Amino acid sequence: MNTSNIKIIYTIFVFVALAAFDNIIIGLFPPLFSSIAKDLNIQVYLLGIASAVNILVTSLSSICWGYLAGKFNRKRLIMIGTVFWSASVYLTSRCGSYTQLFIFQFFTGLGLGCIASIGFSVLTDYIPYKFRGMLLSLWGMSQGFGGIVGALMASLIAPATSWRKPFEVVSIIGFLLIIMYFFIREPNLGESEPELQDIIKAGYKYNPSIEFKYLYDIISRKSNVLLFLQSFFMNITTGSLIWLPTLYISKIQHQGYSMKTAIIASGYLFAIFQLGGLTSPFFGYLGDILQEKTYKGRSLLTSFFIFITMIFYIAMFLIPMNKLSLPDSNNSLLVLLDLLRQIIMNPWISMIFLLSFLASAAQSANTPNWLALITDVNLPEYRGIAFSIANLANGLGRAIGNAGVGVLLSVVSLYVREPQKYIITLSLFELFLIPSSLFYIKMSKNNEEDINEVKSILRKRAKLIK
Repeated sequence: MNTSNIKIIYTIFVFVALAAFDNIIIGLFPPLFSSIAKDLNIQVYLLGIASAVNILVTSLSSICWGYLAGKFNRKRLIMIGTVFWSASVYLTSRCGSYTQLFIFQFFTGLGLGCIASIGFSVLTDYIPYKFRGMLLSLWGMSQGFGGIVGALMASLIAPATSWRKPFEVVSIIGFLLIIMYFFIREPNLGESEPELQDIIKAGYKYNPSIEFKYLYDIISRKSNVLLFLQSFFMNITTGSLIWLPTLYISKIQHQGYSMKTAIIASGYLFAIFQLGGLTSPFFGYLGDILQEKTYKGRSLLTSFFIFITMIFYIAMFLIPMNKLSLPDSNNSLLVLLDLLRQIIMNPWISMIFLLSFLASAAQSANTPNWLALITDVNLPEYRGIAFSIANLANGLGRAIGNAGVGVLLSVVSLYVREPQKYIITLSLFELFLIPSSLFYIKMSKNNEEDINEVKSILRKRAKLIK
């Protein structure tokens, strides 16, 4: 293996790892809502709003980062953005009021926007076309498991210290990432496109850059419009799932356990119950195979799995944690061992685990195929900004889902008690997966036309460069 290949693998590894961090920070919040609210003497729903604003600002700022990625050195940009969000996360750990927390989370979002847009732009220039879905699944999976890591960090570190310590740890890791950036190799634009392989091997460069006048072409492309809409509705549901640890805490406390035990157990359950997400590479590979046969393949495949995701999640919410047996202590290891035993021995917990595995597995089909589609239907120089606009739709949906749960909970709680109020609220938010699934079906009719157009333009430009 030559030095160039080692640098490519290293760069992919760094950006895949980096993809987790915006979700780690988002995942830190829900398990700590109660602790932060008590410390700052505020209502819990205000923290849901702060978390939603962080998501929204991250998505808005990613458009600016995506535009800059199409014009300037992406390696320098990602370093600047990482310094920004790492410093803001550290300041969050030092805040003494809700106003300070809100401001620091706002600035954290401004920095985090660089991760998705620049990371996506770099990776799509490296990943071979025929493996696009499968390898992009690793990037998407890293994002998904970032939320789990964040929840685990909050559940394991905070009970032994304070809610501030997990934010400190994440900020330190962020600063360490900056050192790793010095050794990455920025790829040539369009390096992975089959239509450009001959000119790149001959030493030529494909170097069109993004301009404001091209934004209308990106926004008006039929496949892009449907991908934006699909992402918006999908992420209303995804944003609501950030409240899953709160549902678990409520169910565990309903069984008679203390808040500290419930927080520890909920972090483990959130991680264990999302293990189905590990199947994402399989669905990306399946999408790659179907896409070779027809350009409608990815969208139709993903539509089916999104719909059944809704069914599995609602069924999982409804099942109670009857006969739950845990040590009522702060010993994290003992709680984990008993939870694993419960999954095997307690049929109620076993059923929840099975349904959650199926739900998270079906949900994981979306990310690799969505990422591959938005890559396929856009020119290389458009991808950073196209993804950023889509990420805005993504962030708007997640923000609405995150904050919307808090708002709807306040209404539902007038009529039902815990944990039923969480079950009803989260189940209602699953219904947004229906339009998300339908947009994929409609999109399948446009994919073939848009993908063929991109390939035709690249072939024409390659001939002109020669």
